[in-house]
Amino acid sequence: MARPIVGIIGNPALLNDSYPAHATGHMNSEAVSEVSECLPLMIPADPRLLSVAELLETCDGFLLTGGRPNVHPEEYGEAPTEAHGAFDRSRDAITLPLVRACVERGQPFLGVCRGFQEVNVAMGGTLYPEIRDLPGRMNHRMPPEGTLEEKFALRHKVRLKEGGVFHRVFGATEVMTNSLHGQGIKTPGRRIEIEGEAEDGTPEAIYVKDAPGFTLAVQWHPEWQAASDPVSRPLFEAFGAAVHAWSGRNRRAQLKTA
Repeated sequence: MARPIVGIIGNPALLNDSYPAHATGHMNSEAVSEVSECLPLMIPADPRLLSVAELLETCDGFLLTGGRPNVHPEEYGEAPTEAHGAFDRSRDAITLPLVRACVERGQPFLGVCRGFQEVNVAMGGTLYPEIRDLPGRMNHRMPPEGTLEEKFALRHKVRLKEGGVFHRVFGATEVMTNSLHGQGIKTPGRRIEIEGEAEDGTPEAIYVKDAPGFTLAVQWHPEWQAASDPVSRPLFEAFGAAVHAWSGRNRRAQLKTA
């Protein structure tokens, strides 16, 4: 039987500094295939090329990846500043309505880094443009130099709500994570439940309350060493189980109507 399809939201890239391309990291595809046990399918996040309706019918679940461009602040009612960095309005136009549609349908998604921020904004929340500028906050950005191992190394603890969704997934109320982001949640969106925070109070783990499906999102990058990391693996396994369940329900429904 064919594996369920997970649409991996891609980002714009330049090959050889000149050739425009759509891209996603190998580690995203590997985590989806090897840990979630689903078929990874990269999605060019551009409304000129595809629609949210087509994605919902084609894919069983979605991985909302990280990315260097940020959600445009106009999406949450603020004016852009230099601190907000670069933007990707095409991706905004796909992911924000996609999140809302998945919440309504119960279709599973996993948000990562920028994807975490997209989930909050899609539900009406706002973002700080630069966490490290806030009093009492640590620098959550990726180290500017070093190997991939050094950039994705575990950097801080995340405390999780006891008895919550993430506690059940990880089997712990405290986990160690990497940290490679500049922005973060300012005000949580409607129904956004914050269940995990870094030691400085920065929100790190959220889900959409009362949603019928899997809506977990994390501010760190669990795709790094997802097959072996004790935090990453159960998260992608839980996501995979939700995608398989969604796909199974759809297949049974199709058989009944055939």
